[in-house]
Amino acid sequence: MLLPQRQPRPRERPGRAAGGRRAPARPAGRRGMNRGGAPVPTAALDRPSAPHRPSAPHHPSAPVEAFGQPGAVEPVRAPPPVYLAAKAVMSAVAGFPIHRGVLAVGIRGSAPDPVALVAPAPAPALVLGLAGLTNHDNVGGLLRNAAAFGADAVLLDAETCDPLYRKAIRVSAGAALITPFARLPRGADWLGLADALGLVPLALSPGGSETLADLPALPRVLLLLGTEGPGLPGGLMARARTVRIPMAAGFDSLNVATAGAIALHHLARPHLHRARPHLGPPPGG
Repeated sequence: MLLPQRQPRPRERPGRAAGGRRAPARPAGRRGMNRGGAPVPTAALDRPSAPHRPSAPHHPSAPVEAFGQPGAVEPVRAPPPVYLAAKAVMSAVAGFPIHRGVLAVGIRGSAPDPVALVAPAPAPALVLGLAGLTNHDNVGGLLRNAAAFGADAVLLDAETCDPLYRKAIRVSAGAALITPFARLPRGADWLGLADALGLVPLALSPGGSETLADLPALPRVLLLLGTEGPGLPGGLMARARTVRIPMAAGFDSLNVATAGAIALHHLARPHLHRARPHLGPPPGG
């Protein structure tokens, strides 16, 4: 992990730090990628079961204070090293002029089997399905929503963009690093998958036949979201149970991440009390 080099003071020798000298971690303050009170690079450090872990070469196992959080990297089996570097060094590592102050290099976990992410029936399950979403802001926002409302997993079709792209990670406030997700093979049948997993599939659309607020509590559900504009494929909509969010007359459009947050909030009611390994115990648990 790289932290920005502070301004030199008398008797300090900034040249060594600019060359990548290992140095004690310093609180990043406003310079860190701070979203929701926790810097993005520490999101994976806080969850021992996160599917995507920071890179951790051999390093002494003593706890490290990072971003003003004593012991912030304690859950990592081998705490990753922290370096101070000049802005020019950080920009060279990133490949473009970086202004956000913190860089972390991680190891991408192996691609999981989508079926393995969903507990078998009759256990409760809340799953988010993304079909054809190619905007990294929307995908990052939906990963953040999934974490906020306790979704067990996020499934992506072959066309949906990568949740681990840097902008998606940043918009997700680090949720992309801790929320279990898996990609379906090209041409996968969402409704067939829902049936195989024992999930009730709900296709969210402005033209849905049912109103979200009228839905009963569903113990096992797959919420399907499509790209803005075209929405979900017509063939899927023709066979699916469709749901809409009522809006004021003369307007029928919400950003997909916003619509997803509203729908997840409603569907999460019977699920928020459950503990998830990737999120830890529920509040007060």
